[in-house]
Amino acid sequence: MDLETLLSFKWGLMAPEFTIVITATLLSLIDLFMDNKKSRNILGWIGIAGIVIALVFLTGQIGQEPADILFGTYIFDPFAVVFKFIFLVGTAFVFLLAMNYNPEDKIRHRGEFFYLFMTALLGAMFMASSADLITLFIGLELLSISSYILAGMRKDNLQSNEAAMKYIINGAISTAFILFGFSYIYGITGTTNIFEIGMRTANLASSDLLNLAALAFIISFVGLSFKIAVVPYQMWAPDVYQGSPTPVTAFLSVVSKTAGFVIIIRLFLTAFHSAPGLNADDYNLLWSIKPLLGVIAVLTMIVGNTIALRQKNIKRLFAYSSIAHAGYLLVPFLSLSPLWLEGIWFYLVAYLLMNLGMFAILQVVTVKMGSDDISSFSGLYKRAPIAAVMMAIFLLSLAGIPGTAGFIGKLNIFIGALGPITAMGPFPGHIVLVSIMMATTVISYFYYFGVMKQMFMVAPVDENAPAKITLPNGVMVVVALCVIGTILFGIAPNLALDFFYSVMGM
Repeated sequence: MDLETLLSFKWGLMAPEFTIVITATLLSLIDLFMDNKKSRNILGWIGIAGIVIALVFLTGQIGQEPADILFGTYIFDPFAVVFKFIFLVGTAFVFLLAMNYNPEDKIRHRGEFFYLFMTALLGAMFMASSADLITLFIGLELLSISSYILAGMRKDNLQSNEAAMKYIINGAISTAFILFGFSYIYGITGTTNIFEIGMRTANLASSDLLNLAALAFIISFVGLSFKIAVVPYQMWAPDVYQGSPTPVTAFLSVVSKTAGFVIIIRLFLTAFHSAPGLNADDYNLLWSIKPLLGVIAVLTMIVGNTIALRQKNIKRLFAYSSIAHAGYLLVPFLSLSPLWLEGIWFYLVAYLLMNLGMFAILQVVTVKMGSDDISSFSGLYKRAPIAAVMMAIFLLSLAGIPGTAGFIGKLNIFIGALGPITAMGPFPGHIVLVSIMMATTVISYFYYFGVMKQMFMVAPVDENAPAKITLPNGVMVVVALCVIGTILFGIAPNLALDFFYSVMGM
C-alpha cells in the first residue's frame, strides 16, 4: 500500500477508536514512569477523559452517510454508532468503579487495571465496525485477551487465579471453534468480507453447499456462544464472575456480553440472512436452524434461573442471572420481527443501567463486609438506607417489574416474538418460547426478592459489621445515574428509542 492510498482513506471515521488507542498508550507510558507508591487513580480520570472525547467524536458522527475504509474491512454505519455508545458509557462507569475498588488483597500493578480496560473497549468497538472476518476476529481477541488478564488481576487471591485460568482455557476452546467455523465460511464463499459473504450465500443452489453453510453457522455460533454465556457453554461464567475483581465482573457482564451479541448480529444476519433454507418451506437458512437456537434459548433461560435459586454467593447468583438474560436476548433472533433490533438494543441499554448500578453497590458492600455471601446484605437498609433502596430498584428492573427499564425491555421482546403470529401466520413455537420466558422470569423473582428480603427484613448476621456503609463519590455517581436511567426509561422508553431511531435514520 503506497502513501497516497493510505492518505486517501477517511480516517476521521475512526476518530473514536484513535482516541481510545491514544489514551491507552498514554496511560501505559504514564504508569511506566510513575512512582510505585503513588495512587494510580489519576490514570482512571485520564481514561474517563479519553472516553468522553471519544463520545464527543461519536456524537458528531451521527447523521453521516455510511462509509467504509481499509478496502471494506472497517465500516462506519448507524448500527456501529448505536452500540459504541453502550460500550463507551459502560466502560466509563466501570472506570469509576475501578477507582474506588480497594479489596483487602491489594491489586498490584494497578496501572494495568486501567489501560487493559481501554484495550478491551477498543476490541469491542472494532467488532461493531468490522465488515471482514479477519478484523472481526482481531477485535474479538483484543477484547478477550485483555479480559483474561483483567480477571486475574488479584494475583494474591486464589479465586482470581482460578477465574483467569478457567477463562483463558475456555476462551481458547471458543477461539478454536470460531476459527474453524470461519474457515468453512471462507471455503464456501471464497471471501472474508461479510457483505460479499451475504451476497454469495444468497446464491447457493447446491444442497451440499447449503448444508456446509448451516454447519459453518452452527460451529461459529458454538464458539461465539461462549462469549455471551449461553447453555451449554456457560460453565465458565460463575467461577469467573466470582473470582474476578468486581469492576471486571461488571465489565464482562455488560460490555463484553454486548460485544458478543454485536458480533452475532453483524456476522450472522449479514452473512446468512439471504441464504436459502434447507427445506422448501423455510424462508431462509436462519429459519432452518431456528429449532436449534430455540432449544439453546430455552435451556439458557431455564438453567440460568433455576441454578441461581441455590446460590449463596452473590456474585455467582448474578452470574447465573446474566446467563438467564442472555437467553432472553436470544428470543429476538428467533422471531426476527420488525422490532427485533431496537428490542435487543433497548434491552442491552436497560441491562447496562441495572447491572452496573447493582454491581456498584455490590462492590462496596462486599468489600466493607469482607465477604461475597448473600448474608453480607442482611440489614443493609439499616446501615445504608439509600443504597438499599437503589439496590431494590435495580433488582426490580432485573426481575422485569413495571415502571422500570427492565420491564420495557422484556415487553419489547414479548411483542416482537408474538408479532409475526398475525403478520406471517401462526407460529406455535414463538408462543411456547414466550411462555417459557414468562415462566422463568417468575422463577427469577424468588432469588431477586431473596436479596431484597436480606436487605429489608433480616437482621445483620455479623455483629462486627460496620454500623454505617457509605458509597464513595465515584460509586454514588454511577448508582445515581443508573437509577435515574432505569426509572426514566421505564416510564418514558421513547426517550431511548427516539435516540435509536434518530441515529439509525428510521
